[in-house]
Amino acid sequence: MKLLEGAVDHGGSLGRARALFPNAPQPFVDLSTGINPHSYPLFELPATSLSRLPEAGRARELTAIAAGTYGAPAPANVVAAPGTQILLPRVASLVAPGKALVLGPTYAEHARAAAIAGHEVTEVGHFAELADADLAIVVNPNNPDGRIVERDRLLALAAGLRAKGGLLVVDEAFMDVGPREHSLAGDVGQGGIVVLRSFGKFFGLAGLRLGFALADAPTAQRLEMQFGPWAVAGPALEYGIRALGDIGWQDEMRASLAEASARLDALFGRFGVPVAGGTTLFRYFSLPEAAGLFAALGERGILLRHFTDRPHVLRAGLPGNDEEWARLESALAEWAMRREDRAKGIKP
Repeated sequence: MKLLEGAVDHGGSLGRARALFPNAPQPFVDLSTGINPHSYPLFELPATSLSRLPEAGRARELTAIAAGTYGAPAPANVVAAPGTQILLPRVASLVAPGKALVLGPTYAEHARAAAIAGHEVTEVGHFAELADADLAIVVNPNNPDGRIVERDRLLALAAGLRAKGGLLVVDEAFMDVGPREHSLAGDVGQGGIVVLRSFGKFFGLAGLRLGFALADAPTAQRLEMQFGPWAVAGPALEYGIRALGDIGWQDEMRASLAEASARLDALFGRFGVPVAGGTTLFRYFSLPEAAGLFAALGERGILLRHFTDRPHVLRAGLPGNDEEWARLESALAEWAMRREDRAKGIKP
């Protein structure tokens, strides 16, 4: 696995989609990410958020609200950053280069970031194997299959790692729509644990670039010092403060996403594609015809997430409006008809 040659392929690239499917009708229905298509409502920003350097007081307000929303012990346990992506190699560098084990298959950037930090990186398939790590990384809920690792198992692992100077990193990018009783946000004060939280996915504002690391206070301070002042842009501060504090919107959105994901399950199921996992922001499919389904929908301008190292796997995000739902249904119906024709020996 070549980890240091640049960022790995991800969903959400419309440029790549146009290259793969140059004759597809546009605009694409981009279901290749797990980003909420119903973003937090946009509002008019104060002009000073763009014309002045971000105020330290607003940054402190953001970490205080984030601590309350995520369940961290205190604001001192929260570091705000311009997206969790920029945090990955910094967090991996909190322990001396050694053995980094990533519970997979999962988001590929963790392995790449750990390699950048000098670790020898291995992806493992069983949770128990993580006990041998100096740096253990778990994505919870997992991307792309939605797997959940229970809080008590994570805490036991963290205790073992902490005893030998190791570190457990738990990426909770999708915990906003996951079983929050299994979050380790409230446990970071014990030390030896860093929890990552993404803002852009649940709030549908990925372009804003805002994320958080939760850790014991000395570790949080160590990370914050690496960024220096003004790490988070003024507009991101304003949106983070308002959205993270809007608990009513969050509760309503969780219910809405649950309905939409159930609708997506039913739609794929109608055409013989059973759902194998996921979260309410994305659904996970495992089927022999995955590559053919990806191509067939892509040619119709419907972009799913396909994994070249796992050709039988697909992930689909949520359509954002009635037109997108209708286009997906039509494309699935055409694919299913062609599959039935092939099964009967009828050539297209």
